[in-house]
Amino acid sequence: MKKIFLLGVAFIWVTGSYAQQALFNSGNITSPVIHDNNIVTFKLYAPEAGKVEIQGDFLPSIKIKTSFGEMDGPGKAELTKGENDIWEYTTPTPLSSELYSYSFILDGQKINDPNNVYLVRDVASVTNIFIIGEGIADNYKVQDVPHGNVAKIWYSSPTLGFEQRRMTIYTPPGYDDNNNEYPVLYLLHGSGGDENAWMELGRASQILDNLIAQGKTKPMIVVMPNGNAPQQAAPGEAPNSMIKPTMTQPNTLDASFEKAFPDIMKYVESHYRTINNKQNRAIAGLSMGGFHTIYISALYPDKFDYAGLFSTALIQPSEGKNANAYDNFKQKLDEQFSNPPQLYWIGIGSTDFLYEDHTKYLKLLDSKGYKYEYMETDGGHIWRNWRIYLTEFSQKLFK
Repeated sequence: MKKIFLLGVAFIWVTGSYAQQALFNSGNITSPVIHDNNIVTFKLYAPEAGKVEIQGDFLPSIKIKTSFGEMDGPGKAELTKGENDIWEYTTPTPLSSELYSYSFILDGQKINDPNNVYLVRDVASVTNIFIIGEGIADNYKVQDVPHGNVAKIWYSSPTLGFEQRRMTIYTPPGYDDNNNEYPVLYLLHGSGGDENAWMELGRASQILDNLIAQGKTKPMIVVMPNGNAPQQAAPGEAPNSMIKPTMTQPNTLDASFEKAFPDIMKYVESHYRTINNKQNRAIAGLSMGGFHTIYISALYPDKFDYAGLFSTALIQPSEGKNANAYDNFKQKLDEQFSNPPQLYWIGIGSTDFLYEDHTKYLKLLDSKGYKYEYMETDGGHIWRNWRIYLTEFSQKLFK
């Protein structure tokens, strides 16, 4: 019995020592390391691994097939095992200014970098992030400038049958210290997103803070609602909602959200100091949010003088009890442009799977002589582009 006890103690001591060694070795690692020339090194302590890869959007993209079509996906590269069981990968060239995301793949299993605490969730995927400055991504950093406030607001949406439903609202620097009234941008997320998406993935508050401080963007209130009609709030942040997030939700493209949009506006305009006219309202959205933007701005043509379509999902609307909101779209578009918006802005990536649909939509607008502004960027259906579009679009509002 004594021998068994001593063996047990020895086993606990040895395994504990290994655990402490792993913790100690990993704890001394900095990853990623951004060098002065913007070359980046990633490190992972993995003594038992046979193969370690890194997957990230700073690597050459690959094409992946999805239910939505062929899309750009993050590329891969292999790490090399070095001293002390530490695997490394260093980018062969400097990275340009951007916010990047990445994960490790350890013997086929995706893991996050244990030495980088900065993470974001995109639908059901959680990845690490880092920022390379000295360019456009300086707008995505928290800078030493006056900051706006961000609140998670619960509002009533009788149209959707919710006594409590959540949205995110940004108020600009100084809002709480004055009695000024402000214009409003309604900013909509894409499929699989929620009211957190533009803040966490889109860096909306950082972009607005920095551009307002530079005098490039007018101070404004930004309202980011949940565009999934059946949801009260983001997964895990409403009753009985701790489920795995998915790309698709029922009733997202059947006009339920469009019909319920006045509930959002009613709350905002009764609880915030807003300028309540067409000239001081804007609406914009990415992908599914761009789809909502097209139809909301056409359904309520006297409400919005600015509309932004970011990589818009130009698809056939679903049918449903509210689908009449989609009827006679060209006629609604004619009415909208009979007193044309101050700005109808369209952005798309050159390799976006929706590029061809955008080309057709531009031809429709051209055939009717409707004025718009167009921006084409590199890359596909990715947050990198949508941050650029918000940066550009916000500078054109309420001038």
